[in-house]
Amino acid sequence: MEERPAALLLKFPGTNCDTETARALEAVGFRAQVMPIARASEAALEEANLVVFSGGFSYGDYVMAGRLAQLEAERKLGDSLKVFRDNGGYMLGICNGFQILTKLGFLPQGSLINNTSGRFICRWVGLRREVSNNAFLRGLPDTFELPVAHAEGRFIAPGELAGEYLEKGLVALTYMDDINGSSSAIAGLMDETGRVLGLMPHPERFLWASNHYDPDWEGDRSDWGWGYMMFQSIYETIMAERAGELT
Repeated sequence: MEERPAALLLKFPGTNCDTETARALEAVGFRAQVMPIARASEAALEEANLVVFSGGFSYGDYVMAGRLAQLEAERKLGDSLKVFRDNGGYMLGICNGFQILTKLGFLPQGSLINNTSGRFICRWVGLRREVSNNAFLRGLPDTFELPVAHAEGRFIAPGELAGEYLEKGLVALTYMDDINGSSSAIAGLMDETGRVLGLMPHPERFLWASNHYDPDWEGDRSDWGWGYMMFQSIYETIMAERAGELT
């Protein structure tokens, strides 16, 4: 029996970060499979511990970012993703994946729209971890860096909801600087179960220390970047649950 936890990466036309994300997951110990949405099924979800919506431009963002992917995921999988989460599965959405999870209703209400600059942003950003015990983030320091690359990364929520998300502990990550006009500087959100995380930054692009723009950068572990720590956090959480160390 395969002992490694399984990560299923759902791929849509235009998804372009699945290979890098699968490589990052395998580096920390996952068995990763990239599956086109056309082949996705309830049975495939049953074999997974983690479902990932990778970054990219699903369906070219021709309608709005993540909208067509949402409709196709609902058509192919129905309520299976909700059942997967409710049965103890984890879900991660990175950049376009964050947009998809938001539209699927797995994350607090809101939308990801055009940056206030009206331009595509590709840069490194400082991030603040707002929660202490999230399965994906517990191995990271209070502040760290990751790269972003998005045009529709500005998170907005109706009324005062963004502030309420902060108070309720649903905001997982915030930007240390205002890079795109997001409400309450939100860079990542989690659901109330803590099993679903969406974030705009790309952890898969900071797997090794050598990915950093500063050749002399050293984190907690000189060989690895903060993205590695994020994927390692969810891996260790799943393994601890298997061993009965977490409930």
